[in-house]
Amino acid sequence: MPVKTWNFRSFDGTNLKIHETGEGPLVILLHGLFSNAHTNWIKFGHAAALAAAGFRVVMPDLRAHGESEAPQDRSAYPDDVLVEDALALIAYLDQPIYDLGGFSLGARTTAKLLLSGAAPRRAILAGMGLEGLAGWGKRQDFFLKAIALKDTAKRGDPHWMAIQFMKSQKIDVVAAACLLTTFSDLEPQQVATITAETLILCGSEDRDNGDPVKLAELLAAGQHVAIPGTHMSSVTKAEMSQEMVRFMAR
Repeated sequence: MPVKTWNFRSFDGTNLKIHETGEGPLVILLHGLFSNAHTNWIKFGHAAALAAAGFRVVMPDLRAHGESEAPQDRSAYPDDVLVEDALALIAYLDQPIYDLGGFSLGARTTAKLLLSGAAPRRAILAGMGLEGLAGWGKRQDFFLKAIALKDTAKRGDPHWMAIQFMKSQKIDVVAAACLLTTFSDLEPQQVATITAETLILCGSEDRDNGDPVKLAELLAAGQHVAIPGTHMSSVTKAEMSQEMVRFMAR
């Protein structure tokens, strides 16, 4: 099915690009850090698989990512701004029944949304473990250092892969640095209050964001499914969309 793109003005007027395909019950998907809707959801067929299964798939490019605006003014990045953007989009779409999912940063944002008024039928946290929802300070420092080293890091540096991915996605590093300071942590006791039926979908070799099994066990209605791959490669696997369809279509 074709993918159409449209503009959405968020709560503060920032323009976000929204990509959409399919018809039917609504699924909102949030991509990972330094990525975009095309790279996470469209390129490897996940959106197409969900559309073929009878879903309307809506995929924003997050603020400072993809084709969305990337303001360089720090005032455009209040705390948990991605949560506010997503809540504004959910309100605009105005569908009482919908599913919600995300990969990595998108999963982190999804978890925050589940505690901030969003009420999806089902939720997917992909590329996420329990430890990835807290301790953001360490991750923030890692990515800020990657930005600082983007022109000097050599192959073998622990920041090398993040830098190469950031460059391949043409990230505005000034905007990205502003965004990285906006994320707040979720503590285990908060996570345990999430009641939505939730799929923890993680590569079998992916522990970048901690232990997915522990996260699933902590949730009231969580289930963990392992698919092939590492954090970076799992999103390229057909098994990702196969498991998403299986979870959402039952």
